[in-house]
Amino acid sequence: MSLTGTPFFLTSLTLLIVAVVLPFALWGRIAGPPLVRGLGRLLMLLFAQVTAITVVFVLVNNANSLYDTWDDLLGTGSHVEAARDLGPDGMGGRQIKHEPKQLQQFRPADDPKVGAGVQMTDLQGRISGVRGEVYVWLPPQYNDPAYRDKKFPVVELLPGYPGSAKSWMGSLRAAEQLMPLMQNGTVKPAILVAPRTNLLPGADTGCVNIPGKVNADSWLTVDVRKMIIDNFRAGDKPDSWALAGYSAGAHCAAKLALAHPDRYRAAVAMSGYNDPALERDSLAGKDPKLRIESNPLHILKSANAAGKPPRTALYVSGAERDGFQAGLGLRQFAQNPTTVTLRQIPPGAGHTTVVWKQQVPEIFRWLGTQLRA
Repeated sequence: MSLTGTPFFLTSLTLLIVAVVLPFALWGRIAGPPLVRGLGRLLMLLFAQVTAITVVFVLVNNANSLYDTWDDLLGTGSHVEAARDLGPDGMGGRQIKHEPKQLQQFRPADDPKVGAGVQMTDLQGRISGVRGEVYVWLPPQYNDPAYRDKKFPVVELLPGYPGSAKSWMGSLRAAEQLMPLMQNGTVKPAILVAPRTNLLPGADTGCVNIPGKVNADSWLTVDVRKMIIDNFRAGDKPDSWALAGYSAGAHCAAKLALAHPDRYRAAVAMSGYNDPALERDSLAGKDPKLRIESNPLHILKSANAAGKPPRTALYVSGAERDGFQAGLGLRQFAQNPTTVTLRQIPPGAGHTTVVWKQQVPEIFRWLGTQLRA
């Protein structure tokens, strides 16, 4: 039974109703000595508490897309099949232009919560050694005969930690919100791509490559990117690609865009952070060297010191103690052609999907000014 499916929710709700009714029906009818009666009543109370907690968890999980599968929840599944040392560029000595096309079979998304038009595939990363699902949504213009010769920009969508690849389509309703805006021209059309980021049990990869453990950077910036270009009319130049993330996904979006200006033109970071150690389960944050090297502020400073400020546009939003300070730091050290657009969220708004969902139209209007096919 799927963790996020309707059957599991209805089963949990049914058990809760039974757990509430049971004490009223049997409390005074339990026979036997006092110890047996007391134990029976205690078990009924525990059953009621467990079922109530389960229903609350299911509601919260479904609303925020925290855990996608039982393996994600229980920490029993890994999506890493190999993690060899791929070097500084994350390519392991290979060149994308020499790699054969990776054509995929797509099917309708297996969860109706993501909305109409979302399709998915199971991708085996040839470079990264990662395997995972990737969700894709095509803009309304994609199948319009007037656009048959046109390539489209692409935005990779990254969730927080823990987080499901379905969160942007489900909890944030990105495709549902953007469909009418793209149809009326308020937002420029773009392909939305939501890859799995929860790759290791009980750990946030920080979107880095760690030889012997995981190549999360290469999964997102090489394998997923190439697969989309191979299967859709997607632009293949940096000016056609952007990343957008919230919370831990915001950290990843800023880090990856600044580290790979040869692959991405822009990034959106909502309620994120620069220091990966702020996420206690971050593998990058636990490694002293990686903690520095994967900090977007360090990446920006290093590029400036080398005389090569990245041609990257960042949009950073957040509250005073929830992402805004990180954006101030990046804006302070941004040198042409790097740009940082900063938006402060009112205090008390919270670190929730409700806050990020409200920003979807705005951030995609901004992305439309940065990307071109």
